[in-house]
Amino acid sequence: MNVHSILQLLVLINETKTQADLTAELETLMSGYGFDYHGVWIHDRSDKRLTNMMMVGRWPEGWRKHYKTKNYASIDPLRRMLARAQRPYRWRDAIQTFRDDPYRKRMMRLLQDASKVGLIDGYVFPIYGKTGLIGQFNIGGRPIDLSPVEMSLLDAAGRKMFWRLLEMQGIAADLETSVVIDPELTRRQMEVLKLLAEGMTSNEIARELQISSHTVDWYINVIQEKFHARNRQHVIATAFRLGLMT
Repeated sequence: MNVHSILQLLVLINETKTQADLTAELETLMSGYGFDYHGVWIHDRSDKRLTNMMMVGRWPEGWRKHYKTKNYASIDPLRRMLARAQRPYRWRDAIQTFRDDPYRKRMMRLLQDASKVGLIDGYVFPIYGKTGLIGQFNIGGRPIDLSPVEMSLLDAAGRKMFWRLLEMQGIAADLETSVVIDPELTRRQMEVLKLLAEGMTSNEIARELQISSHTVDWYINVIQEKFHARNRQHVIATAFRLGLMT
């Protein structure tokens, strides 16, 4: 397989008229390269109309349910890398990044479980919008080496397909006009946010920071306004989506 196949997909993305045709073109490319699994995902939206949804793709049957049951999201190196990455990355590089993590044993259990269903290695292509991380193109299966040129072209193809799918679903304009979130927080606001993400109540945060609970509530309200969040849970979800928490 060579770069011409990816270039052909880049051209066909705009020419396809239906999501089924677009999916078929992606399947052809992935099969040609030998990737067993792939997915184009859209990430958490403030209106909750779309929440970490795979728009198109093929993933191991039952894996997402197993992943959720085992609560692997909190220690998944691919997910944690996604919160900080600005460029595409290989799965094994993300795993290496967290090699000294205190949750290494659980991480290794996750990798073992993933390998059993064929998720051994792959690549993640983050997709960003003006509100931060809005999606990803993920491909995987057995280990396959991609050249830097192929990585760049697949990155472009993932983004282009992401927006084309949104156009077909009639929600691209809605996403483009969504409210811009200001991620700039003061040191104290970040301290409160971190403790809130750890599950602490206002009183517990107050004791930890040696301030009043009313002051804590004021900080949280300010953060909530900055994030255009509806409640504290939405604040935490937005913080992770923006990469402020890992």
